[in-house]
Amino acid sequence: MASVMKIVLFPVVAGLVLRRAAQRAVRSVVDFCPLVSVLGIALIVGGIIAVNAEKIAESGLLVLLLVFLHNGAGLVIGLGIASVLGLSYAGRTAVSIEVGMQNSGLAVALATINFAASPLATLPGALFSAWQNISGALFAGWRRRERKKLGNVPTAL
Repeated sequence: MASVMKIVLFPVVAGLVLRRAAQRAVRSVVDFCPLVSVLGIALIVGGIIAVNAEKIAESGLLVLLLVFLHNGAGLVIGLGIASVLGLSYAGRTAVSIEVGMQNSGLAVALATINFAASPLATLPGALFSAWQNISGALFAGWRRRERKKLGNVPTAL
């Protein structure tokens, strides 16, 4: 619980306080924050994959297969449930992406802190982080093509 609070709750609260206290300064850098975040995650994932290169070669295919299945199941289940609930096209797409794209950066951070004795604990999160960027782009492209086929379905449908 303490590590989750350190990794999730404290940074969120600190960000809210900083945004409130230094609005002008925050506005000047807010456009660059997503890039900094992506670069940070890329460095973390790259480091984990580099450190575990031999282990990935040995057991990585099984982990990678499970990562593919987990991600694919999330996308399909999210889309299916959102469809059953009658959400709009945009809503179905958003729910599917939210369910399929789990927070792999958080998974890696928590595994690093809580399972330091087993460096392989970070491997699924690292592989998922890399894979979700590929599958997310493929899924978004597919949904965009489907929307065009359907005649630019309004977001309310």
